[in-house]
Amino acid sequence: MSLLRFPPMPDRVSVIALALGGLLTCIEATHAGDAEPPPIPPQVTPEPMSDDNTGFKTIFDGKTLKGWDGDPVYWRVENGAIVGETTEKTIPKYNSFIIWRGGQPKDFELKVEYRVSQMGNSGLQYRSVELPQVKWILRGCQFDIDGKGWGQMFYDNYAQAMGLHLKRVTGQNYEERGRTFLALPGQLAYVAPGKTQRALASLGDSETIVSAISDDWNKAHLIVRGNLMIHIVNDRVMSIVIDDDAERRQLQGALGMQVHVGPPMKVEFRNIRLKTL
Repeated sequence: MSLLRFPPMPDRVSVIALALGGLLTCIEATHAGDAEPPPIPPQVTPEPMSDDNTGFKTIFDGKTLKGWDGDPVYWRVENGAIVGETTEKTIPKYNSFIIWRGGQPKDFELKVEYRVSQMGNSGLQYRSVELPQVKWILRGCQFDIDGKGWGQMFYDNYAQAMGLHLKRVTGQNYEERGRTFLALPGQLAYVAPGKTQRALASLGDSETIVSAISDDWNKAHLIVRGNLMIHIVNDRVMSIVIDDDAERRQLQGALGMQVHVGPPMKVEFRNIRLKTL
């Protein structure tokens, strides 16, 4: 009869260790297969729109033109608003601006309430440079503003011939004395380096866009940061520009408001608030 022989003690320890190691590996694999991902976080939707003025400062005192510089023929303060007005006797030869002398914002938000006459054409100028030849003339981007009569004239004399069903220019991005129409109302546009701007998407049909504009007081809101410019009227996005044309764009400059050549007009601005970013 043969006797079972066990390995020497050190060898037995090694066998047991290998066996336990294999068992632990199997257990770990089993637990890995049963592992659960972290719990799903609570679902959070954007808060409703509100007039949040956190970080904004008022840049017009409502009583004087302190901090502002414009041709007194056209600009005055009346009823808590900066008023720009032209008459039959004072039609400007060039578009004229009242310029804020408190700085040259780069990235910012601007909120303004405005009212414009039926044949008015005006705008909120930003990231602009002053031309040295004549006072109160700016070159740069503009949040365009027009009255219903001016919009119809624009349609009859220009837009219709271009096949554009566009009877207002309010909220478009127009580069004064530069690349001109960067985005029409209702457009998200892209400007590539050295290229002509082109529309990428629609923000709404022309009737929907125009319906946001009041014949009385309106709320303009500009969000400008880096290569992105967003124009909003009465809580509706009117135009968006993504500007990658580094050679021709201006990323910092003057703020101003415009009176336009053409028919007599009147425009009023109040509650002018700026937040630098």
